[in-house]
Amino acid sequence: MKFVLSSKIFRATVTEANLNYEGSITIDTELCDKAGLWIGEKVLVVSNTSGARLETYIIPGKPGSGVICMNGAAAHLIKEGEEIIIMGFTLSDKPVTPKLVYVDKNNKCVNVKDV
Repeated sequence: MKFVLSSKIFRATVTEANLNYEGSITIDTELCDKAGLWIGEKVLVVSNTSGARLETYIIPGKPGSGVICMNGAAAHLIKEGEEIIIMGFTLSDKPVTPKLVYVDKNNKCVNVKDV
């Protein structure tokens, strides 16, 4: 069994950073659906802006809002306006075809690919 990439939201823009929340990343549920990510799923978040990397879990954001909010301690590492990649992984004994969601600067989906 190996952990393999199953989902990626590529070059999303962080719309908020909320230190006063307990933790996690809020993601527009439409983007989650397109990427095949689940609410509560553990994700790796990488900042193309600062190089920061962290693991957290997804909480639902308003559908169609484009919200990507770093919550709690993660807001110290990745701030509003940063460009990030959000990756989900699955444990599998076979190769997995990842689903990549490309977004514009407003976090609106512009393309979805199976790679």
